[in-house]
Amino acid sequence: MGRHAEIARALAMRAKAAKLRSDGAALGDERLKAEGRRRETAGRIAQAEAKAARREGRH
Repeated sequence: MGRHAEIARALAMRAKAAKLRSDGAALGDERLKAEGRRRETAGRIAQAEAKAARREGRH
């Protein structure tokens, strides 16, 4: 997968997680909120790794 695609995938992952978390908050569902937070963290890590790989590729 290309570097731009990896970053886009990570951003989409974070957006879906934020939606899940906000749905959990709106419904008062702690399980949904926790799952959203967990996925958002995973998306943040994936995004950072993709950006780091992109930086390393330039040098």
